[in-house]
Amino acid sequence: QVQLVESGGGLVQAGGSLRLSCAASRSIFSINVMGWYRQAPGKQRELVATITIGGRTNYVDSVKGRFTISRDNAKNTVYLQMNSLKPEDTAVYYCNADQVVTTTGRLVFGSWGQGTQVTVSS
Repeated sequence: QVQLVESGGGLVQAGGSLRLSCAASRSIFSINVMGWYRQAPGKQRELVATITIGGRTNYVDSVKGRFTISRDNAKNTVYLQMNSLKPEDTAVYYCNADQVVTTTGRLVFGSWGQGTQVTVSS
């Protein structure tokens, strides 16, 4: 497992914005894919957005045009800029790092952060 630390969640009114950040532990050489998932109460965890080390992005249809994922490879950090938030965006947001190469040469799949709560009021 790779340690991932998320920040930036909170309470915001509909139409507002939030920016989530997720930083991986220092013993990382590279991360192929980083992403954000979310889980609302009573629902399954769903993919929100992913970004490859080369910058290729993928979004779930419900957030296209409103959310932007980006990353800083030098800092092993991924961001999620969320604009025009809606009450249905309310969920716990989880950071994910996949195909991680550590500085000791290990290849690690599927690491998760602890989650950060995003609540959008109507």
